[in-house]
Amino acid sequence: MRSRTRTAPRVAAVVAALLGLLLPLLSSATPAQAAATGIHISDGRLVEGNGNDFVMRGVNHAHTWYPNQTQSLADIKALGANTVRVVLADGHRWTANSASDVANVIAQCKANRLICVLEVHDTTGYGEEAAAGTLDQAADYWIGLKSVLEGQENYVVINIGNEPWGNTNPAGWTDPTIAAIKKLRNAGFAHTIMVDAPNWGQDWQGVMRDNAKSVYAADPTGNLIFSIHMYSFYDTAQEITDYLNTFVNAELPILIGEFGGPPDQYGDPDEDTMMAAAQQLRLGYLAWSWSGNTDPILDLAVNFNADQLSSWGQRVFNGANGIAATSKEATIYASGGGDTTPPTAPGTPTASEVTSSSVKLVWAAATDATGVTGYDVVRMDGTSEVAAISTTAASATVTGLAPATSYTFAVYARDAAGNRSQRSGTVSVTTSSGGSSTACGVAYRVTNEWPDGFQGEIVLRNTGSSAINGWTLRWTFPDGQRVSNLWGGTAAQSGAEVSVTSVSYTASIAPAGSVTLGFTATKSGTNPGPAAFTLNDSACSLT
Repeated sequence: MRSRTRTAPRVAAVVAALLGLLLPLLSSATPAQAAATGIHISDGRLVEGNGNDFVMRGVNHAHTWYPNQTQSLADIKALGANTVRVVLADGHRWTANSASDVANVIAQCKANRLICVLEVHDTTGYGEEAAAGTLDQAADYWIGLKSVLEGQENYVVINIGNEPWGNTNPAGWTDPTIAAIKKLRNAGFAHTIMVDAPNWGQDWQGVMRDNAKSVYAADPTGNLIFSIHMYSFYDTAQEITDYLNTFVNAELPILIGEFGGPPDQYGDPDEDTMMAAAQQLRLGYLAWSWSGNTDPILDLAVNFNADQLSSWGQRVFNGANGIAATSKEATIYASGGGDTTPPTAPGTPTASEVTSSSVKLVWAAATDATGVTGYDVVRMDGTSEVAAISTTAASATVTGLAPATSYTFAVYARDAAGNRSQRSGTVSVTTSSGGSSTACGVAYRVTNEWPDGFQGEIVLRNTGSSAINGWTLRWTFPDGQRVSNLWGGTAAQSGAEVSVTSVSYTASIAPAGSVTLGFTATKSGTNPGPAAFTLNDSACSLT
């Protein structure tokens, strides 16, 4: 039941405008916080009342249009989700969901051990959609439900209004959003509040991103999380990772509150990068939508039947970095005697089908009293571990490896309650040489600088005639600089020498294509740039 008109125009000027505006939020803005109650924000992370990270893995369910489909919550949980975002109406555009109906939804969420994100859908596309309601009206609806919501802070997040501004004057989003947050806090709400972006949720003009610091500072409790909706505007890895990392680096909480994968008339969303980046950054995601959408291609389940998942549903629930492989149940449900026994350790993996950039791993399945839901493959780097891929099967192909390089892998198993097994034994493998030299160009620049540190950007270009599949970029810092955080790859540094290995969503670079890496680093004194770069041990030109 969603209008496709929320999608931003797909024109080159729009893309250029977004990328040009992607300036870092320089510092977090943490208001003085009240005592944490239930799910809350701590150091830029969504956490439970006990302080444990809570990473949402779930889907959206159109309850207000299908109020009799309450079995859906049990079905969504059975497929591994830990969260459901529930569509409600405040009466402005659709018939309001009553207090008793909302109370029943919450009870159903709790019975199925799900965290419940409740949203008012009437605000969708305000300013461009004539029938849309305001955030102030949505806030009044929540206040009218206070008796139902009070005391549910461990289980419920309040999403004030869905996609509460269209593409017309999206700058008008900021003040009403702040006012609605303050209205709810003044009414005594202690729940974590979620706010959606303008531009039909996609923020392609950067209004939420550029004003997030001031909006977050307006919440006296600090328990506010931003929600970006990623559809066809987000069709490249760079757009996705740049946007998410802007918030992460500023310690401003964010999740992907809606996303789609199937292409439409506006473009083809890069859902693989969305899910991989969310897993790498430990951010939540909620796929659109369970069933009953007016665009059937976005239905995860056909006709509300959990046994008839669409290809989109199979991707979201059972694919790499999908819900079954990555979801961890909220620990609030374990306090009542839930499952606390981890699975057995998987068997030691064996390696086959080794290429210059990938390897297939197979292992004996783990066992668990209630069932193994996923496996996490990790790459060993000395005494530390680097996430490689998550999967529901007892096998996986790891990509993005460097040629002629030795790697060591191991596997963990997880169950539906999020219990993690002991680590499997390890297997070591050396990738093949990879053949001909790589043709590449590198552009390096400092994007921001402060007395003892800086932020940098590296654009890596394929200047050859064949695709690059898996790469390692190396350089030497000339004056003691040290990388502290990097996105778009996996970094390692020994002395002045830095190496960055591609991750799944940056591994492939088409001829004339490019990927962008961003990083923060420490420095002392001057900050000269590297004099040379190599890609897969071949020298790159400086551009």
